[in-house]
Amino acid sequence: MTDAGEEAERKMRFLFALRSRGVTDARVLQAMERIDRGLFVTGLFADRAYEDMPLPIACGQTISQPSVVGLMTQALEVTARDKVLEVGTGSGYQAAILSLLARRVYTIDRHRRLVREAQTRLDALKLTNITAITGDGSRGLPEQAPFDRILVTAAAEDTPGPLLDQLRIGGIMVLPVGQSDAVQSLIRVRRGEHGFDYEELRPVRFVPLVEGVAPD
Repeated sequence: MTDAGEEAERKMRFLFALRSRGVTDARVLQAMERIDRGLFVTGLFADRAYEDMPLPIACGQTISQPSVVGLMTQALEVTARDKVLEVGTGSGYQAAILSLLARRVYTIDRHRRLVREAQTRLDALKLTNITAITGDGSRGLPEQAPFDRILVTAAAEDTPGPLLDQLRIGGIMVLPVGQSDAVQSLIRVRRGEHGFDYEELRPVRFVPLVEGVAPD
C-alpha cells in the first residue's frame, strides 16, 4: 500500500473509532480529521498516536484519548461565533480542534514548558486564533471574560467558582468533577438567567486540577 493509501486507511480507522464511541457531530469529526494527533505525541509513544487511548506527555500530564476529546468537544456545542476558554493546554491538541470550531480560543496551563511546546505546534499549523498562556487555570482568565464556552481538561473536586463566574449567560462549560483518586464524572454546566443547570454525561478519569503555576 502506498503512503497515501496508508494515511487514508489510518484516518478512516481513526474516525470509525470516534463514531463507534459516540462522537457523531459532523463539525467535530471534520475538525478531528484535520488536526493530526501524531503531531502532538512525541518520543516513545509516537507510534500509538492514532490509538484511542490517553498517552503520557511532559510534566507528568497526559494527552486525552481521542474519543474523550471528541465527546467533550461535542458536549460543548461550540459555534463559529464563540469565544472559548480551555483550562489545561497540555499538548495543545484540544485547543487546535477547538480553534477550527470557534471564533477565538484562550488556553491556559500551569506548566510553562507545555505552553511553550504547544505554542510551537500551533504556530506550525498556522492556527492564529489561539492564545496560549501560562497561569493558574483554576482562576480562569478574568481579563478576557466572559466566555461563551469553557472546557476544563483536569478534574476538580467541585466546579471552580471563578470559572462559573466567567461563563456568559447562555454559555456552556464542560469539565470532569470528582476525587482525583476515584472515577470522576464528566459534567456539562449551562448558565441561565437564574442560575446553573448541571448534567452528568459519563464517567471519566483525568489528572487533577492543581492551583498555582508550576515552578518548572
